[in-house]
Amino acid sequence: MTTTLLHDAYILCLGDSDRIFQQGYLVIEDDRITDVGDMNAVPNHTFDHRIDTTGKLIMPGLVNAHTHTPMTLFRGLAEGVSLFTLDGWYNTIRTLELVMTPDMVPAAVAVACAEMIRTGTTTFADQYFFMDQVIPTVAQSGLRAALGYGVVELGDPAARERELTQLEGFLEEMGGKGEGRLQAWIGPHAFFVDNSLELMERERILADKYGAGFHIHLSTTGEEDLFSNEHFGMSAVQKMAALGMLDHPIIAAHSVTIPEADWSTLARYPFTAVTCPSASMRAGADAAPIVGMRGAGVNIALGTDNVCNSNDYDLFTEMRTLAKLASFREKRPGALPARDVLAIATAGGAKALGLADQIGDLTPGKQADLILLDHTGIGWQPYSANDPFTALVYSIHGLQVTDTMVAGHWLLRNQQWTTLDYPAAAYQLNGNAHRLLTLSHSAKT
Repeated sequence: MTTTLLHDAYILCLGDSDRIFQQGYLVIEDDRITDVGDMNAVPNHTFDHRIDTTGKLIMPGLVNAHTHTPMTLFRGLAEGVSLFTLDGWYNTIRTLELVMTPDMVPAAVAVACAEMIRTGTTTFADQYFFMDQVIPTVAQSGLRAALGYGVVELGDPAARERELTQLEGFLEEMGGKGEGRLQAWIGPHAFFVDNSLELMERERILADKYGAGFHIHLSTTGEEDLFSNEHFGMSAVQKMAALGMLDHPIIAAHSVTIPEADWSTLARYPFTAVTCPSASMRAGADAAPIVGMRGAGVNIALGTDNVCNSNDYDLFTEMRTLAKLASFREKRPGALPARDVLAIATAGGAKALGLADQIGDLTPGKQADLILLDHTGIGWQPYSANDPFTALVYSIHGLQVTDTMVAGHWLLRNQQWTTLDYPAAAYQLNGNAHRLLTLSHSAKT
């Protein structure tokens, strides 16, 4: 057993107790938090490691509940296009996906993971294909992740069978939801839009067999409801409930246009609406009704989406955008209090991924997934008036993160990556992007 004492830090525990220690300590044994408190009561024990964290703020790591890490390869290649529509996505990103090669994926994933680690994310939910290329890099990164095998069918029976075969192979390899840091999820791109009713039913059967959840896109522009009302005489949510899809955990990216009449239904199921405010704004889409859905009891989590839509992985920036966009949508200041925004970015994501008993706050017994920020930098002052919740949401950026820990292991120490070689990955990514554009140009000509 290895024990570590972090001492003399400003500590935000969050969670139900919501304890704050202005000069506190935190004890870690192997991969778990065993004690947290005020320095006046620090245990008189011998520790394997004693780390002075004076001038640091310690808080739970953030959860990015929706992204597509391989799409870092496409950053900057979909400017001025809404990827929230089937047409926008198909005529930009999909054309690139059709010529990309599997060997381009690891460097893109490594850069994405490095950026998340550097800016305070400790857990993320991914959805894409080429999972055989994604898994080793995520495992190397040390991050906690829910990896969803992306399924796109577009009504093609041959594609349906191919995708189902590959999906089940992925679930077999990962052992259902698995143990440890990595989970396996089923990632239909979008129910009704590019996953047919037949495919959905067979995905549900696989979810039953492997105990997996669904990571989907839902209600970005209302396409699902238009289709469902036309073909079934009910909303998409009502049809999903009738099919038994809602009985499984679902993380639903965007959830911008879910009818208010369906909110109470979703609140009864293990359903999470993942809001990606920067992506919504850049796509020219409506602001998701986060305040209303949350008030109705729907779990809310935060995501960046791919970096063609939002362009960066900084969840601190995403929290700030969410808080401001909520006030803009509701036409009242403070519509989503800063403390609630932090809960969405931590506990909301933990609940979404079925990890509420493991991560999301600094409670003894939970996993040691935490981040340290420079508490002496810009944005914090004056301490006497600027409460830490407001500062974290409205003043602080992810680059103030100095250290990132997952399961008791440092992934970032003193602003230096310990598990990934970011410069090497970035160099490889640039070469791959050049090759991708050459292949794309050749395919068009």
